[in-house]
Amino acid sequence: MRLLRSTDLALRVLMRLAVADGATPTTREVADGMEVPYTHAAKVVAELQHLGLLDARRGRGGGLTLTEKGRTASVGAVVRTFEGEGDVVDCEGSTPCPLNSGCRLRGALRRAQEAFYASLDPLTVTDMVASPTGPLLLDISRAH
Repeated sequence: MRLLRSTDLALRVLMRLAVADGATPTTREVADGMEVPYTHAAKVVAELQHLGLLDARRGRGGGLTLTEKGRTASVGAVVRTFEGEGDVVDCEGSTPCPLNSGCRLRGALRRAQEAFYASLDPLTVTDMVASPTGPLLLDISRAH
């Protein structure tokens, strides 16, 4: 299973903010540090703010901060939210699969997808920045 770019970025933004140590980077600073387009980062930040996982303040003294809900957020829940509820394969698309009525693959892939999410459910954003990841993220953040 391959994550959408927005899912990957959302997780990295949350992790980056989890080690911010009182700093409040702007969306542009986060985008530049992660080498992603500002517009893409801004969309992800807006969604994370809508979910209550981070606060974004504009103007002087503004920036991004992780909320307590963001620190304790389940990685599985974040991935589910950004990936959506769709199946791994599109059996009903513009050219429906001829095996659709009797196929066992769709169910097997759905169970595999749920197992993937379930393995991420107990992990929190805070768990993801435990050593050695947290110190590494700090070093990368300082370099930019």
